[in-house]
Amino acid sequence: MSQSSYDLIVIGSGPGGYVAAIRAAQLGLKTAVVEKNPTLGGTCLNVGCIPSKALLTSSEKYADALHGFAAHGVRAPSVSFDLAAMMGHKDKVVKDNTAGIEYLFKKNKIDWIKGKGVIAGAGKVDVAGQTYATKNILIATGSESTPLPGIAVDEKRIVTSTGALVLSEVPKTMVVIGGGVIGLELGSVWQRLGAQVTVVEFLDRILPTMDGEISKTMQKILAKQGMQFKLGSKVTSSVNNGKDVSLTVEAASGGNAEKMQADIVLLAIGRRPFTEGLGLDKVGVKLDERKRIVTDHKFQTNIPGIYAIGDVIAGPMLAHKAEDEGVVCAEMMAGQSGHINYDAIPGVVYTWPEAASVGKSEEELKKDGIAYKAGKFPFSANGRARAMGDTEGFAKILADAKTDRILGAHIVGPDAGTMIAELALAMEFGASSEDVARTCHAHPTLNEVVKEAALAVEGRPIHV
Repeated sequence: MSQSSYDLIVIGSGPGGYVAAIRAAQLGLKTAVVEKNPTLGGTCLNVGCIPSKALLTSSEKYADALHGFAAHGVRAPSVSFDLAAMMGHKDKVVKDNTAGIEYLFKKNKIDWIKGKGVIAGAGKVDVAGQTYATKNILIATGSESTPLPGIAVDEKRIVTSTGALVLSEVPKTMVVIGGGVIGLELGSVWQRLGAQVTVVEFLDRILPTMDGEISKTMQKILAKQGMQFKLGSKVTSSVNNGKDVSLTVEAASGGNAEKMQADIVLLAIGRRPFTEGLGLDKVGVKLDERKRIVTDHKFQTNIPGIYAIGDVIAGPMLAHKAEDEGVVCAEMMAGQSGHINYDAIPGVVYTWPEAASVGKSEEELKKDGIAYKAGKFPFSANGRARAMGDTEGFAKILADAKTDRILGAHIVGPDAGTMIAELALAMEFGASSEDVARTCHAHPTLNEVVKEAALAVEGRPIHV
């Protein structure tokens, strides 16, 4: 048994892990990353964020050619798509991105230790029979799809997001179990390509973690596109005969069972921390009631020298949240200070139109008894949106009733995911709605909707 020594060993090469490793290397720490998969990048780059956005973009272009071009005077009478070519584009995007991480590791002199990492104790990581010594260990192993009793995933007929990204043909019917981000995004891909998609959601609305007005508006828009919804419902069992799947669906409160048939079933009820087989129990790393690793404000566990970030700890399971935690954790290991404002982390749904939020929802502010003012402005009154033919949706800004400080912002509309960055930055710097309203926005741009929503907080929008 040979031994190598590092300042930091990161277990997991997803967005949190690889970004933490790069920042640590920049700060002069001798760093290695342990990854069991054949490529770097974790779920996000390989079977998550990146490939799903590639398919979303490809399917958007096809849907636009079918339904949107004519309004612009563009005639495309015989539009078709090549699913294999779409998948090829997706695979190339993934390959280019994962290869990019390998390049960054070489550039920053980060060692990639191939294999499954097991923590043997503080300062010791075992990989494939070899022990590596390290001053610090960072757990960044991410998450996995949450299973559902009675639903046996085979990644062929009953799939998670992983299987939904590699279907060889468009199903005639698809049932999506779960009305969250993953279910709506991948459901949108296959609905645009011709599948009849039905979303079964346990709660009484889709996107249950987002602002209620966002949820209602998104459901109306997606229903107009052809997606169907069964809310307040639960799937209790499935029968997979290899050709299709029969589901038993009941009201969330119980009773009233009915059968549903689908060519493909997508299980997307959420994700859970991936901590199995890391040796946490033997080392004594503390977990909470949801099996998340418990950390302090420096991301350190109860065992000195062992840290954790991203999906395995509390907070939203978002790649950019993990990245920021990775950077701050590495900086604090190197003796610097750092912080993350968890109230200014945006979330985006990459359907079309997109939905994006940052900060508090109206429901959260009401629950907390915080007095606020809301300003809202529709894309239908924006010149650029009209020119694009993308006028559905709105921007909404929530500001403290006394101080005018922005407490939350919510957008449904074209490029909402890009537009929310302005409001996340405003919140990071403690801006008021007036600060945004008095910032000059280029014309004609979609971002003028944000300016007008800020003006509307004080009841003085110009263009509505």
